[in-house]
Amino acid sequence: MVIFSVYVVNKAGGLIYQYDNYVPRAEAEKTFSYPLDLVLKHHDEKVVVSFGQRDGIRVGHAVLSINGVDVLGKNTADGKDTLEYLKDPSNYPVSIRFGRARLSSNEKLMLASMFHSLFAIGSQLSPDVGSSGIEMLETDVFKLHCFQTLTGIKFIVLADPRQSGIDALLRKIYEIYSDFALKNPFYSLEMPIRCELFDQNLKGALEIAEKAGNFGAGS
Repeated sequence: MVIFSVYVVNKAGGLIYQYDNYVPRAEAEKTFSYPLDLVLKHHDEKVVVSFGQRDGIRVGHAVLSINGVDVLGKNTADGKDTLEYLKDPSNYPVSIRFGRARLSSNEKLMLASMFHSLFAIGSQLSPDVGSSGIEMLETDVFKLHCFQTLTGIKFIVLADPRQSGIDALLRKIYEIYSDFALKNPFYSLEMPIRCELFDQNLKGALEIAEKAGNFGAGS
């Protein structure tokens, strides 16, 4: 089983910690002749496919590299404008690698804030008082699990739908947060967590959860 990522959100909705444990990369690379039979455009500081699907390349996929040179945002790593480069017939044939781009730091901050708002809406929609808010969201490829502490800190885990023991993992992460962040004299409440011991123990907890599915006594 797989645990994809962990988010920690403070009571104001700010992202104070994020760790990608496993990022599946569905990628496709193909050599093209001129003219390019896909339509590309700029979207959120990336170059993405807006029309045309073939050979594993899908609408929404980003250009990850050209002729082995990574694409960073709108430009290649060597400074070339990606769209301008692909408009020039003299640059063909060209090998382009496509795939889903990783979320940027700003996108993660925005999504954490959005989930904080959805959590509050879930509580308000409850037909009875004292609702816990959103504890789980399910899609066909992952489940989002959320545990909110009494002080309003949210611990969020994205995992394979078949992964078991997530409730125990969330409480283990809370325990790690209490032991290695809150007890750190240099840590300020509600601020980003930058603690090596927290990182190490979190990674260890994720490894145990993936292998065993849960936490036994004394883990």
